[in-house]
Amino acid sequence: MRRICLTLPTNRTCPAMVTAIGEEAAYAAGHFDVEVHLLILDSSDAFAEHARALGAAREVPRVVVHHLGEAEQRDFLRRVIHRTDPTKPELLLDLMLPAGLSYGACTNRAFLIAVALGCESVHRRDSDSRYQVLRGETAFPVHHELMSLGRRAADAAHDVGETALAPKDTHKRVAMVGASFVGEPSVDIDEIRRLDPDVYYDVVSLWAPGDWSEEQKRALVDESFQGPGTGAFTGDRTTLTVVDPMRVDMCNIGFHQVHERVPLPPATDTIGSDYFLIHLVQAAALPGVLHNRHIENFHTGERRTDPGFMAYQLRFAKFFLSMLYFNFLYAEMAEAGDSLLDARGQVRASVIAELARRSTLLDRAENIRRLDTIEAAYRKLGGRYETFAALLASRREHLLDEAQSDIADFALLVEAWGPLVRAARDTALAPTPEGPGRRPR
Repeated sequence: MRRICLTLPTNRTCPAMVTAIGEEAAYAAGHFDVEVHLLILDSSDAFAEHARALGAAREVPRVVVHHLGEAEQRDFLRRVIHRTDPTKPELLLDLMLPAGLSYGACTNRAFLIAVALGCESVHRRDSDSRYQVLRGETAFPVHHELMSLGRRAADAAHDVGETALAPKDTHKRVAMVGASFVGEPSVDIDEIRRLDPDVYYDVVSLWAPGDWSEEQKRALVDESFQGPGTGAFTGDRTTLTVVDPMRVDMCNIGFHQVHERVPLPPATDTIGSDYFLIHLVQAAALPGVLHNRHIENFHTGERRTDPGFMAYQLRFAKFFLSMLYFNFLYAEMAEAGDSLLDARGQVRASVIAELARRSTLLDRAENIRRLDTIEAAYRKLGGRYETFAALLASRREHLLDEAQSDIADFALLVEAWGPLVRAARDTALAPTPEGPGRRPR
């Protein structure tokens, strides 16, 4: 029986989603020959409320619940890092569990904990979402994830509705299964579109490579952050393919093996920092399955407060600055193609680390223009946007430095990832009487 890790990282109160993911775990255990390790990484102030929401899941056969606050996560990470004997253990710990919000770091913790638990795949959901329902039945994405993840693509082809995979790739194993979202846009910027569509275009187009044409940028803006639309789930559609990153979302994703080779960028306060593996899977032509059990996305009220607005806009601005480096990485990975893989079909982490280090040498001029555009656009919008523009102007040099250091940190973590994964395999999630962190034999 294989073990899988179904995980929900959260820093907000979300008992309804905690209950719902418990139901998804029960579905997986009841319909597939798996032991489900339900992992809630909880940095919120609602730990006790979430613990109560997990009550039903704890009673389900073949579902094992792990509900960890930051103290437990930090203890586990310290023991794993200690086993690797690094030169800078505190830096590694900070990259894995930073003080600031990090979408990549919270998922990296789930990756290492899944390895420690003996899980062969990781299935991630988000707290600001919910599942769709059709005729009283919940459309759990884990159904399609478990149908295909880890299987040879040639075998998985028998259980999907359509195949659009090159014959040369059918011997590879399915590395990713995912879908997108319906409901509100994935990035909470629709107010900008309503206030001024031209400003919306000026801002959103900033995530395109600097040398793209206006036509390419316009197409990207039209597609960005929208998901497949608002249509309700009416029946399953699945395609075995090399998945387009624009068709999936990290709230609705499952990975096999690739997450053990390369981590996610640990940048803090940066929207989109957790999407790197989706692009890597595409560049390496690793098989995936695209399905349509989209998760419903919604925006929390906290973002409407003045502090929440300012924090969110900072993450949005840092996303654009990160794209100087990620667009370079994506282009280089696409050029490398199959050479990203070793003889066993596994991603060569050393190549990714080298590309990340090379990207730190890029000229910042493109990012200076990005900051100029955001500042001018937000001043035009007025109100809270103008206030944020003033904050942005006061922090320009710091933000430029931070974007560059974030990618350097990513390179460092990629280099450390292999030893961390190997150490996690022999580290118990909680200390045992046999010693500090050794898995019982």
